[in-house]
Amino acid sequence: MHVIATAGHVDHGKSTLVGALTGMQPDRWAEERERGMTIDLGYAWTTLANGAQVAFVDVPGHRRFVSNMLAGVGAVPAVLFVVAADSGWCAQSAEHLDAIDAFGVRHGLLAITRADLGDAELAEQEARTHLAGTPLAGMEAVAVSPVTGLGIEQLRLALIRLTDALPSSPPRPTRLWVDRSFTIRGAGTVVTGTLTSGSMRTDQEVEVVPQGTRVRIRSIETLKASVRDVAAVARVAVNLRGVKPSDIPRGSALVAPGTWAVTSSCDVRLVHQAEVIGSEATCHFGSASVTARVRPLGDDTARLTLARAAPLAIGDRGLLRAPGGSNVLAGVVVLDPYPPPLRARGSAQARAEELAVLIGAPDSSAHIETRGAVRRDMLHRAGVLAAGAAGPDISVERGEWIVARQMWARWREDLLAAVDRWAAANPLRPGLLPATAAQQLDLPDVALVALLVAEQEQLVIDGDGVHRRGVVAMLPREAEQALVELLDDLDAQPFAAREAPALAASGLTEAYLATAVKQRRLIRISGGVYLRPDAPDRARAVLAGLPQPFTVSAARQALGTTRRVALPLLEELDRRRLTRRVDEQLRTTDE
Repeated sequence: MHVIATAGHVDHGKSTLVGALTGMQPDRWAEERERGMTIDLGYAWTTLANGAQVAFVDVPGHRRFVSNMLAGVGAVPAVLFVVAADSGWCAQSAEHLDAIDAFGVRHGLLAITRADLGDAELAEQEARTHLAGTPLAGMEAVAVSPVTGLGIEQLRLALIRLTDALPSSPPRPTRLWVDRSFTIRGAGTVVTGTLTSGSMRTDQEVEVVPQGTRVRIRSIETLKASVRDVAAVARVAVNLRGVKPSDIPRGSALVAPGTWAVTSSCDVRLVHQAEVIGSEATCHFGSASVTARVRPLGDDTARLTLARAAPLAIGDRGLLRAPGGSNVLAGVVVLDPYPPPLRARGSAQARAEELAVLIGAPDSSAHIETRGAVRRDMLHRAGVLAAGAAGPDISVERGEWIVARQMWARWREDLLAAVDRWAAANPLRPGLLPATAAQQLDLPDVALVALLVAEQEQLVIDGDGVHRRGVVAMLPREAEQALVELLDDLDAQPFAAREAPALAASGLTEAYLATAVKQRRLIRISGGVYLRPDAPDRARAVLAGLPQPFTVSAARQALGTTRRVALPLLEELDRRRLTRRVDEQLRTTDE
């Protein structure tokens, strides 16, 4: 199926022409028929002589209904531009052309209607003067009169040539911009729109954006025919389960869950700027019309902050118009739907320089180099489907991340330098914690630290953090000497543990003692008792020589220590199963 929007000034015969081509009347409301103008979007379709199906989105021509017009133009690849021979080029003709040009519509036909009432040749010349310099400048023109039938068959043949020239849709996930939402008795909520990418099937779960809800498709119609599945491009009506029309208003989108960048901020290139753009504008993507804050970055780039999120991808086209007005300020091309924050002074200019190399197409190499590092799924949702296409010379893939090769090499160097700086400044704790390393290197994910360490033989990561292989905590000279003296004393009297004041007086602070424990030169048991690591085994050997079972008092005397040491030492022996409690008073070394 091919979907084509009409465009042109109010009352130039767009709806009448569509009716002559299709045998259907696209106007929908009694008010439209009474006023003789299209207020909302209308739809009609036909089958051409070559078997191709064409669906027309008939858009309003009156300036008061510009938002409805943009909802129809924004999601179609081609236009049937209508100019009346007896009126010529008019105000809304120019407004529609501005919108079509901004949306990036590159294919169309020029229909000179009412050729029986005016000079069709003169009207075509005038129209081509206004079309000059736009992608539609060279489109084919046909003079027609729906009343007399003049040129209708020639227009049908021209539609065949137009549809044959339309490019195929890019391979993107499912996205349907909703342009109508209503209730059908006995069926429930139905939404309509142009399925511009992907496919839909009955019982499929889709996500409603920006609401974030998940719904299931009950049934699908295309061109009044029920189908089980449908592929883009197509006009579809989708019957949804368990939602009300108010839950899915015009401007919402149905997408395959997790496949699009659902974002309220994006960096864009401005095209066809008509005038100076203020800090606020109305932004149109697909059928969505949303207030946006505009922050200029460079001469032709800006950051848009949308009042509500939209499902966007690199290369999507939209436009900006003045709030409350109909004039188009600029077209926009999405360059990045996941823009980085702009915090530091000068960051906007730096960002403009990064965006200058982007062309608004899903070029994986350019986007990886610009971002430096990006999650694979994030790159897919942004529209860069062939993430690996950047090649090994450009990027490396580590875990969930794709990283520019130069950035990865820099991170490796920076991590080694950060580890050395930390070890020099913290001899008691030479291991740099992964979270600290990620912060110092400005890594987007702490998981990247372990991946960087894995590629550097001189580094290890363990419970102490990241450090050079073989590096251990180092005590200052005075503390080391005090520790050696303590170890000598414990070697001679293994259970004569010093009390805390005596340890502190010798220069062994809690930090130094903790380091000695990490080095496995001491063990710490409850009560702040420090002994040599072999003390439990030596204690069991002594206690095994006592009559079994034995009391705490007998154990204390045999070990030659105090009750302060004996009690926690015996508890440690119990924990290690070197001794066993017989009852509340007695223990034994027997198995």
